Amino acid sequence: VGAIVGIAAGKLLGKLIYALPGDTRLSRTGDGFIALGITLMVYALTEFLHGYGFLAVFLTGLMLRKSSDGHDFNTKLHDFADETERLLMMLLLVFFGGMLAAGDLLARISWPVAGFALVALLLVRPLAGWIGLAGVKKPALEKFVVSFFGIRGLGSAYYLAYALNHGNFGNGIILWEIVALIITISILLHGILVSPAMRLMERGRDTGSGAG
Repeated sequence: VGAIVGIAAGKLLGKLIYALPGDTRLSRTGDGFIALGITLMVYALTEFLHGYGFLAVFLTGLMLRKSSDGHDFNTKLHDFADETERLLMMLLLVFFGGMLAAGDLLARISWPVAGFALVALLLVRPLAGWIGLAGVKKPALEKFVVSFFGIRGLGSAYYLAYALNHGNFGNGIILWEIVALIITISILLHGILVSPAMRLMERGRDTGSGAG
């Protein structure tokens, strides 16, 4: 359902935005806010039909880009969505920090939980990222940086909550402890190591350009 709605909505909205006569198409507005309206509309419709809203929104975005690749309005939609994502991420980080400060999730963490979190962050995620980038024509250093850092993982809280509400996994508090610890360590890794890693990558690019 999510795939069908996403593809159909993307094609229909592509025509409304780019293919209608010049006086009626939405791209004339130049308003990146349309990206938020599309996201909410497609997600709500898909969930109403008992489909997977995230998948539908993702496919809608792909179909919209395909409708008029290279159009200036695509850039406006992307920039607005990127800025909105950053604002929401900041808000979620504040709520996440408040949850950790007000609760006792991290205080109850055991050594097995801590070990699992470290293995997930330092072994499983980098390895999965490296495999996922197989065939990508980028320098090895860049692929390593992308694989090692990955994402902060706040979306994991949504997926865990969804899973716990739709299935029986025993002691859910342990899963919350694992997810909270992984997100916390990931945020610290991003905050401390990303800038040095980016500088290292830039020096590598400069060296490669000079050698060329």
